[in-house]
Amino acid sequence: MSEDRRLRVLRAIVQDYVHTSEPVGSKALLERHHLGVSAATVRNDMAVLEEEGLIAAPHTSAGRVPTDAGYRLFVDRLSAIKPMSAAEQRAISQFLEGAVDLDDVVDRTVRLLSSLTRQVAVVQYPSLSRSSVRHVELVPIGGERLLVVLITTTGRVEQRVIDVGTDLVTDDGEQALATLRAELNRATSGRTLAEASTELSGVPERLDPALRDLVRAISTALQDALVEEREERVVLAGTANLARVGPDFTTSLGPVLEALEEHVVLLKLLGTVAEEGGGVAVRIGHENPYAGLHTTSMVTTGYGAGTDLVAGLGVVGPTRMDYPTTMAAVRAVATYVSRILAQ
Repeated sequence: MSEDRRLRVLRAIVQDYVHTSEPVGSKALLERHHLGVSAATVRNDMAVLEEEGLIAAPHTSAGRVPTDAGYRLFVDRLSAIKPMSAAEQRAISQFLEGAVDLDDVVDRTVRLLSSLTRQVAVVQYPSLSRSSVRHVELVPIGGERLLVVLITTTGRVEQRVIDVGTDLVTDDGEQALATLRAELNRATSGRTLAEASTELSGVPERLDPALRDLVRAISTALQDALVEEREERVVLAGTANLARVGPDFTTSLGPVLEALEEHVVLLKLLGTVAEEGGGVAVRIGHENPYAGLHTTSMVTTGYGAGTDLVAGLGVVGPTRMDYPTTMAAVRAVATYVSRILAQ
């Protein structure tokens, strides 16, 4: 019973400190929360929490603030992430569904997350290494040129223009393209990019000899698109929000800003989330493996098409963060982005 009561005291301290940014004393706890115990009991519970390293006195004030360990226990003991309201969910859905392409989806997502949480939002572009082929399209564009289009399950589109040496805008040409289109999609659709590249090598041998040179040219263009090394990217929004909470950081904002500029750091963190799968992950203070982020918390999750997670998104802010609301926003936005990619 005493442990449950101390957890209620810790929860109250976290909630008050997040709301006021002021150290929390026993008198304030009794005034703001219905703890059902005496002031002496609250002081004793606070003393135990301090001995356990869950709260600390920032200076000579009688008040206490949560430590990284206190925030961690608070987050771990959340019974559930509170759902966003129906109106909030509709607003998220309508804003994201207005996107016209993948770039627009990412741009809208990062701006929306920053606005909802008032933190720094980070969104990783879908990784080609985790993508699968959705469709291959062949479009004659006049003369002897052919546009080869590769569409992935993550919404990325790769295009190549090749010279095929023959006019395809004829009845015979259209029939040949229909045959090639069907065979190429049969070989690649639903497969990862690495698997699709392997399957393409066997396509020419399954076709009429008259079509083999043409399909080899198309396969080469597709394989170039499939194996091309692309720099992984992240997009940020809301960096200015850090200035709003500058006093929350025990050191200057410099190390935090430098860490955010190192996109390879963010990519590693988000990539780990996508690989691990599952729900919302929270890294608090020194749980972050990079020194520049030791004064921050990261709330992240993966997103993707269907059950396949292809990238990560989340927010970075001070450890004095409204964790339940932030976790709900991150989860909701990831859910809607995943639905869009699955369409």
